[in-house]
Amino acid sequence: MAGHDTTPQFTEDVVAGVLAHMNGDHADDSLVICHALGQRRDATAAVMTGFDHEAAIFDVTVPEGVVEMRFEWDRPVVNRTDVRMAVVAMFRDAQARLEATPER
Repeated sequence: MAGHDTTPQFTEDVVAGVLAHMNGDHADDSLVICHALGQRRDATAAVMTGFDHEAAIFDVTVPEGVVEMRFEWDRPVVNRTDVRMAVVAMFRDAQARLEATPER
């Protein structure tokens, strides 16, 4: 069907659940992601504000205020389990980058 959007969509309850979990249990992990993948070592806080099938979105507190950062997934993401796996992969990548380039 022409014009029909077949992009996977997440239900409101899935989005709310993932955001509550990330911001409640993994705020420090979100900050690590933004430090490394967003190249903002000066960030002091990061809040996951959304996600879709393409990327995770964070509001990041930096010296000049709050900026939005969007990080594309490294794999297909179509359900909550996929989101979890993609966030874990993103965090591990961020950890590895920070270890490889220590702050001076």
